[in-house]
Order: sequence, then C-alpha cells, then structure tokens
Amino acid sequence: MTEKKKIVLAFSGGLDTSYCVPYLKEQHQAEIHTVLVNTGGFDRQELADIEQHAYSLGSDTHQTLHKTDDYYEKIVRFMIFGNVLKNNTYPLSVSSERVFQAVAIAKYALEAGADALAHGSTGAGNDQVRFDLIFNVIAPDLEIITPIRDQQLTREEEVAFLKEHNVDMNWSEAKYSVNKGLWGTSVGGAETLTSDQPLPDEAWPSPLREEEPRTISLAFEEGEPVSIDGKEYDPVELIRTLDETGSAYAIGRDIHVGDTIIGIKGRVGFEAAAAMLIIKAHEQLEKHVLTKWQLYWKDQLSDWYGMMLHEGQYLDPVMRNIEAFLSDTQSTVNGSVFLKLSPYRFDIEGISSPNDLMNAKFGDYGEMNKAWSGEDVKGFSKILSNQINIHQSVNNYD
Repeated sequence: MTEKKKIVLAFSGGLDTSYCVPYLKEQHQAEIHTVLVNTGGFDRQELADIEQHAYSLGSDTHQTLHKTDDYYEKIVRFMIFGNVLKNNTYPLSVSSERVFQAVAIAKYALEAGADALAHGSTGAGNDQVRFDLIFNVIAPDLEIITPIRDQQLTREEEVAFLKEHNVDMNWSEAKYSVNKGLWGTSVGGAETLTSDQPLPDEAWPSPLREEEPRTISLAFEEGEPVSIDGKEYDPVELIRTLDETGSAYAIGRDIHVGDTIIGIKGRVGFEAAAAMLIIKAHEQLEKHVLTKWQLYWKDQLSDWYGMMLHEGQYLDPVMRNIEAFLSDTQSTVNGSVFLKLSPYRFDIEGISSPNDLMNAKFGDYGEMNKAWSGEDVKGFSKILSNQINIHQSVNNYD
C-alpha cells in the first residue's frame, strides 16, 4: 500500500484554516496534521476547543506548540526597544506573530517528516508572503499548498463549503477575521474592506468596562518592562496584566492603513492596550535618558526593523545586527513612567529615573545655566555660524 502524503497545516481554528482541513483531505487524499503555534493568544480552554475542532474537521493529528516566552524573547522585546509602530500606528501585533509562527511550523514539519506545508492565507494579504518566505528558507524542499489563495475564495464560499460538509461553527462570527495574540488583536473584514466605514462597537473584542480614570506606574529595567505599580512580573505576565487593565478602558483601539508587501493598500482594525501603553511609556523614558544621536539612530534603525519584520524578512542576518544595536542602547533605560488611563485614551504624566539627563546640575531649560557662561555661548554660536557664513559669502546670497 502506498503511504499517504503527509501535509502539515498551520491551523488557528478560524474560518480559513477550518476550510483547509476537509478540502485538503479530499483533494490530496492525504494525512492532515494541524499545528497551532500559541504566541499568547489562547487560554487553556480555547486551546482544548481548537484541538477538538481540528479533529472534528478530520485532522489526523493536532499539535499545539507553546512559544509565548520564546516569542517575547526573540521578537517582542526588540519591538519594545525600538518603539516599533508601523506607519506610527500599528504595533505589528499579527505581522510579528505570523513570522514567528511560520518559523516554528516549518521546523516542526521537517521534524515530522512532512511532504508538504499548507496555510490558509488569502491571495490579497501579507500573511501569504510571510508564510511562503519563511517556509522557502527553512524547508525549501517541501511543497507549499494554499487552498484559499489558489481558489480565490470568498468567506461566503468557505462557509457554504463547510456547511455542505456538516461542519458546525458560529457562522455569525465569520463576518470578521479576529486574530488574538500576546501583543494585540487584529479585526478584519466587513467595514475594514472600505475606506470610509469605522468598525462598530460590537466588532471590538474588548468592550469598555471602566470609566473612572486612574494613574498607574510602569517600571523598566534596561528597557524591559518589569513592574506595574511596584508589583513585579515576568515580561509575558506583565503584558497580559497590563492588557487586561488597559483594555477595560478600551485603550489601544485603532485602524491601520498601510502598504502591503504585494503593493496594494490594506486596512485593518486592532486593539493592543498593553503594546501601546508599553511602547509610548518606553519611548517617553528614552527621551529622558538617551542622547540626541542615540534617539536619532534608534529611530532610523527601528523603522527599518519594523518594516523588515512586517514584510517577513525576520531571518535576514541584518535583523540580528539591528537587534544588537537596539539592545546596546538600553543599559540606561531604567525608571518608572506614570500613565493616566481614561476611557479610550491615556496620557503620560511624567517619569522618574536615576538616569534622567534633565539633571539640574547643568541647568534648567529656559531658566538657568549652571555649567557654562554667556561668553561661552557667544563663542560657540560664532563658531557654529562659520560654515553658513562661508556658503553665503561664496554664493553671494542676499
């Protein structure tokens, strides 16, 4: 008897990947091995429900790879160090996860002796490139199968197919594609396919629950968040705790509009309370403890890092170079940031740091100079004007 083809499918339990299981089983007469990479988006019950769902669809085996701590260490902390926000808006919640998940799935497929890799990405988004690119680098000899992309399926067609196969799902939730992870949750579909429509309140996974403003302190050591209001947490638990606190105020909601890897514009909603609070607090602390040129070059390299990560280029060696630079800048990023939380927004009230460069020993901005004299400034200003004066004189500018 000929051995069946073994296909490893990147599985989330959503509509697209649910479609892929029975479709691949029928069309390829293959063993389907579903793999979910947990990067912080699921609790124990949700993981159990997804496993049961995978088997009900016809999966031969289902495996959950727990990679949340690894995801933080290898990606999230560098996004914190770099204050990474795509187009100054989006904290790369899903993009960074997809890249990391693709790496884990490709390695698993090689260990499992798979013949092919499959994913449920569409042909119009970024995930198809992220998965394909990573798969091609780590497992270049394995076939890549993409049913949704290849058939150009609509969500309505996928739902119809699954109904024909007696698959029981919550079809009302299929209106939106919701991807939850440690660093945030994306919400796509319906209104995000337009340019003028906002997402309705019911589309956001975290409703407003708190209306009374409160101030919290968020402490950092060498650039990493370590405590909330003096209580210490490991990084992953801190992010989860802060996300629960911030999302109760509906903080971190926004809609990102950007250029996709394939060249079209894309629009997606997201909520990322912890990511936005941490990044903005970290950025404010850095303004106090880093020098002008440290801040300048961090901005340049962080922007590149975010773009490369967003476009699936995580395995390029330059990413390790940038990570080394970002890590080296964080030795003095220590202290607490005070954040006032209110419904739908937050304000940074101030910082306290032993490395604060607003040191009164040298002077108070706009008030008093203590480390130089007025004559020093006169000479400095004269020398500083030399190059401009030479240019003006040579070129006869008025």
